[in-house]
Amino acid sequence: MELFERMAKMGHEQVVVFNYADTGLKAIVAIHNTTLGPALGGLRMWPYANEEEALVDVLRLSQGMTYKAAVAGLNLGGGKAVLIGDPEKDKSEGLFRALGRFIGSLGGRYITAEDVGTNVNDMDYIYQETDRVVGVHRVHGGSGDPSPFTAYGTLQGIRACLLRKYGHDDPGKLSFAVQGVGHVGYYLTKYLREAGAKVFVCDINETRVEQAVDELGAEAVPMDQIYEADAKVFSPCALGGVVNEDTVPRLKCDIVAGSANNQLESSEWGTALEERGILYAPDYAINAGGLMNVAIELQGYDRDRAYRTVSTIYDIITNIFNLAERDGIPSWQAADRLAEERIHAISQVKMPYSKRFKDRLSGRRPHTTATNS
Repeated sequence: MELFERMAKMGHEQVVVFNYADTGLKAIVAIHNTTLGPALGGLRMWPYANEEEALVDVLRLSQGMTYKAAVAGLNLGGGKAVLIGDPEKDKSEGLFRALGRFIGSLGGRYITAEDVGTNVNDMDYIYQETDRVVGVHRVHGGSGDPSPFTAYGTLQGIRACLLRKYGHDDPGKLSFAVQGVGHVGYYLTKYLREAGAKVFVCDINETRVEQAVDELGAEAVPMDQIYEADAKVFSPCALGGVVNEDTVPRLKCDIVAGSANNQLESSEWGTALEERGILYAPDYAINAGGLMNVAIELQGYDRDRAYRTVSTIYDIITNIFNLAERDGIPSWQAADRLAEERIHAISQVKMPYSKRFKDRLSGRRPHTTATNS
């Protein structure tokens, strides 16, 4: 499919490709929808096999961010950036500072943050060139690593699932299979273990698995056996597309609720889960905690306020299930409907996000380091 046809089909406003050979920079920024406000979405660094794979990923992820922000009640649009490279060996100060300058050239339409393969140190390099970045270190007025908040929000969504399925919201009474124990998966496992839950874990990185076992008391299972683990809740916390034709028949769980983006290979597999009696928490709704947390930086960060805001994911997931039951539709479709209705309602105002908001954004914290040239 040609790029413009693909953008039109998915509803994207803008796709920008950045290349700077001197630093090895090859990045794509996709801005999906700015009806509710400037697009905010993380920067993913990954060794994509080719540019087409990177483009497909950034288009899907940016569309998901639009829905995530809308369902979360934020005045933000959806965007995403992908950086082609190996995060284990291709990072440099010059790479991220060059990207920071390019992001600054977008006039505030896109705000970046950390994602898979990037961290708060990378965001600090970007911040030296533009203030269109959140999740920077606390010394700059930022919130730091958003992973604990993403995990905390996922936990709240899981509790809402438990109440719907079992009539209680105590994770300590159940067993969980957590796929991926990187930043978010590790914190989710920690929260579940602190609640008294039994947790099975797997990850492509054996060191992470050993850490979860040694430090948290989780039980390791092979990667290809996580779907068949004897657990009531399957929590995907790695990359997307893991709920698919191969895995759905193998699941033994009652609930799928995790922090990964784009968990469904396609929407039909969300419907297939429901047909099997498996409750599904739409990924972009349950994993919105990190976005909620960094969004607070735009008004002046407060950690207590962040935790209070992220705790509302419990109610958001509950509302999605109520709408699904009322209208007789799968939960993934109910979440989409909530997001689309909010975007449509705000679009009737017939105005872009206000100059007042843009002024507040650009002046939210002192910025005296290098500027774009």
